[in-house]
Amino acid sequence: MSGLQGRMLRSFGFILVLVVVLLEVAFLWTVRLYYYGSAKQFLIQRAETATAFYNQYLPGYELKEKAESILENLSQNEVAKIEIIDYQGFVLLDSYGFSGTTRVTTPDVAIALRGNTGFWQGYDDKTQEQLMAASLPLKDMDRTLGVLRYVISVEPLREEVWSISLTAIGIGAIVILFSLGLSAVFAYRIIQPIKELTEMTSLLPNGNFSYRATKRYQDEVGTLADTFNRMLERLGEHEKLKNDFISSISHELRTPLTSIKGWSETLLTGDMDNHEELNQGLTVITNETNRLAALVEELLDFSKIQGGEMNLHITEFDMAELLQFTYQQFSQQARQKGIALSLTTDSAILMEGDAHRIKQILVNLLDNALKFTSAQGQVDITGSNEDAYVSICIRDTGEGIAEEELPRITEKFYKGSSQQSGSGLGLAICQEIVARHHGKMVIESRIGEGTKITLLLPKFFLRGKGIGI
Repeated sequence: MSGLQGRMLRSFGFILVLVVVLLEVAFLWTVRLYYYGSAKQFLIQRAETATAFYNQYLPGYELKEKAESILENLSQNEVAKIEIIDYQGFVLLDSYGFSGTTRVTTPDVAIALRGNTGFWQGYDDKTQEQLMAASLPLKDMDRTLGVLRYVISVEPLREEVWSISLTAIGIGAIVILFSLGLSAVFAYRIIQPIKELTEMTSLLPNGNFSYRATKRYQDEVGTLADTFNRMLERLGEHEKLKNDFISSISHELRTPLTSIKGWSETLLTGDMDNHEELNQGLTVITNETNRLAALVEELLDFSKIQGGEMNLHITEFDMAELLQFTYQQFSQQARQKGIALSLTTDSAILMEGDAHRIKQILVNLLDNALKFTSAQGQVDITGSNEDAYVSICIRDTGEGIAEEELPRITEKFYKGSSQQSGSGLGLAICQEIVARHHGKMVIESRIGEGTKITLLLPKFFLRGKGIGI
């Protein structure tokens, strides 16, 4: 099995098999030690008890007499083979009634002849049967006469240990298979959401951002699904922004270009001596060219905002002078439209900021105010010097903005129900510039009553974040 799921299963399987094998080895080793240790302890205790009894209650007997007495008093239920061995290591008598010249050379006999308890475990030279033997000295007072040796076959014990081992190995194999099955299920539950995300990712180049990942678990995979969904939402927003951008710009470029192209052809084919027609055509071409220049300027600013490249050049300047200059710039346009334009400001309003960008805000807001205000209307500009910030208010008596459109009026490319030309970027750019100055722009409006836009800008740029406006 390839892929992440296969690697997880192989990793889980390796760790699982390693742990089970180590536990099996430890268990089997413990079982072997327990069974063989118990048998050894039991055999030595039996031999010690019997030897102590015979040494105490058979005093003055020679070895052969002791041997005959021991064998005569053996229990019928005795499972061990009893051997009485002389000082030279030869078997004098055993519990099977045999005697002969067989010499026992195992270490336990030699240890017993030296007066200590001897133990040996090994294989019979003739039958290759595994045996266990315990040997203790038979004494008369302090003199060692021979050895009392208890011998048992370990084959039944070995078979029991082997049976337990097979059972343990079988259980271990079942545990491994069952655990691998569970690991496969867990791996599937982990990998399946990731596969779904991978499949959804393959759809992104087609521009399809409507899919959403299913959040199945409250864990890291669930967090990944949430993050992926948020990414899709952002991509969808950017896709919509791109489409709005193309749609809006295409529309805004088409109108001035059409006017310029139409009047250019008219002038080329018309009478160059007709000064009235010539002046009219050049005026239209100039105005439409200015519209295109302003549109390009907005697009450049928008591009800088999107790329995080809009830098501010902070200097100290007089806002009152900037307001006066902007007022004079729009006075002629207001008179031509029959709109009363007024300016009320303090004599000096010193502040820190980017004067060029703030002028861009004022120009945009005044242009909108004059554009949406009909003849006989009024546009008022007010500038005041507050304690920690500067307040600038532009109020018009134009057509106003619907209440439901106010929250979205500063969104990029949003033009609402207005039929006026424009890219829909002006207020969005103004909002961004105000935010870069740590200020605030408040828009109030009612349909048929006009619009009031208030700018609150901190006097000190570097301390602007703390004024709480």
